[in-house]
Amino acid sequence: MSSTKPNAERPQSETRRQKLNRTIFGWETPAGQRFDVLLIWAICISVLVLMLESVDWIAINYRPWLRAAEWAFTLMFTAEYLVRLYCTENRWQYVKSFYGIVDLLSILPSYLAFFIPGANNLLIIRMLRVLRIFRILKLVRYLGEANLLMRTMLLARRKILVFFSSVLILSTVFGSLMYMVEGAEHGFTSIPKSIYWTIVTITTVGYGDIVPQTVLGQIISALAMLTGYSIIAVPTGILTAELAQEMQRERVSRHCPNCTRAGHEGDAVHCKHCGEQLPATAPSVK
Repeated sequence: MSSTKPNAERPQSETRRQKLNRTIFGWETPAGQRFDVLLIWAICISVLVLMLESVDWIAINYRPWLRAAEWAFTLMFTAEYLVRLYCTENRWQYVKSFYGIVDLLSILPSYLAFFIPGANNLLIIRMLRVLRIFRILKLVRYLGEANLLMRTMLLARRKILVFFSSVLILSTVFGSLMYMVEGAEHGFTSIPKSIYWTIVTITTVGYGDIVPQTVLGQIISALAMLTGYSIIAVPTGILTAELAQEMQRERVSRHCPNCTRAGHEGDAVHCKHCGEQLPATAPSVK
């Protein structure tokens, strides 16, 4: 029986749109790999340009070069966004997807700056330009481990929500107690501000801007800190358990095209049972 090769012969009638889709949204072809690597470098350099632009002496001395580089990247990412709209099978699904929104946010601020004239709006323009940092989120598309972590967080969202709600309830209880015990004379001027102090204490940050002065308040503060140390590892355990299950599901889902056996690691190149080359795993871009 002949073995099934991972790269099956493509139909001769493949259109230009299908070729672009396979190159831009796929990873299994050399052209797709080159495109993704080039795009990753462009994203990293554009973010570096944005960071350098925020340094005053660099912006003053090299402003024309920075602006030219920024517009070059803006036009490049605009062309990429338009090509993705052209070659994707479902345009609306891409536009409203996480990656579609990020792609739009990475180019929109540069164009919006044209429509906000006037010296009084310079601060707004500056804020819009800072939104270009969203370009770094485009990198998530090309990191298989990042996609795995995102799926894990999505699967654990209900457990994390329950944990977050529990912490919020505890913070409200401790904050209300501190408001009654300490009062405004010690900085606890309201229940929301007392809840802020509780959250800062439970998360072991401890800014020190509000400090309990009474003995009872210090006892409550100690209980809040011990509670924080007790529960700080809970989200880690939740994500670790879900991550282990997701990695197991990913190994099971990778089947050898020759012997059809599963259980391969995500970065495996050949089947550990028969030695057949495994199909490349393309990054999730849905």
